[in-house]
Amino acid sequence: MDITIRAVLNREVEEVGELTAQAYLQDDLLDSGESDAYLSVLRDARHRAAHAEVLVAADSGSGALLGTVTYAGDGGEYAEIARPGEGEFRMLAVRAEGRNRGIGEAMVRACADRARASRLERLVLSSHPAMHAAHRLYGRLGFVRTSGRDWEPHPELYPGLRLITFALDL
Repeated sequence: MDITIRAVLNREVEEVGELTAQAYLQDDLLDSGESDAYLSVLRDARHRAAHAEVLVAADSGSGALLGTVTYAGDGGEYAEIARPGEGEFRMLAVRAEGRNRGIGEAMVRACADRARASRLERLVLSSHPAMHAAHRLYGRLGFVRTSGRDWEPHPELYPGLRLITFALDL
């Protein structure tokens, strides 16, 4: 399958938001399902696109959107754990029909390329502990666990959820 990694188009932001939300729901990553407070954040790709770089993986033939990732290259609202000199990516999501086709890897590589082009030292991310396939991908790409940076997002909403972190030296 030929895919193109590119910036989201304005007419695609709602679809990208729903793609992200559905991927998280299908993978059972939201404690409360459809009533989870984080779901509105996942669906708000328009806000992400205004404050970070939202990338999509599109089928080169049909143009169908198969995945998305949000890249924060220089801090800002969507950088949760990045320090100066680091880029960060979040909300990596691939449609069920696009999985096991290298789409996630292509999007992670695109984020790493952006970080290198900006002369950043490192690319970092936070991940849900249950995302085992993603963790294997990160390991294959050279990311290492940075357990000292693990953290709890919104403990009042998600008591006991501790996100695990990874970094790739560039």
